Amino acid sequence: MIELAEGAGPLAIQGALFASAFLSATLLPGSSEAMLVALILRGGFDPVVLTLVATLGNTLGSLFNWACGRWLMHRSGARWFPVSERGLGRARAWFARFGLPTLLFAWLPVVGDALTLVAGVLGVRWLPFLLLVGAGKLLRYGAVAAAATGFLAW
Repeated sequence: MIELAEGAGPLAIQGALFASAFLSATLLPGSSEAMLVALILRGGFDPVVLTLVATLGNTLGSLFNWACGRWLMHRSGARWFPVSERGLGRARAWFARFGLPTLLFAWLPVVGDALTLVAGVLGVRWLPFLLLVGAGKLLRYGAVAAAATGFLAW
């Protein structure tokens, strides 16, 4: 993706990072961490700005998952609903046991995507969702960026 944006300006490259991070947060595959590291190692961009762009894109992608979950919540009685009542009950019990702080782990591969979708299905309010998911993702991208900038010093 970086090669495609090579001739583009900084805004287009940051937009590509945002898009990659957004898609990485959905059920679609993405490689936002690799792109973040590549852009940092390439130079010419402030690592803090890149970290914030990736965090914003990834958090909004998780908010999209949450919105899909909210939409699905209103269709739980439909025959095509992807989760049985029993499965929904287990998810509710698990979420009740561990609570909202589990959303800090929405950055985890595969599990995080499901977690954000389930949070929507279970009716978690958007503001606590956004704050917890965003904090977790900022810590993750911050750690990735710190590791990448640490490699520059070697």
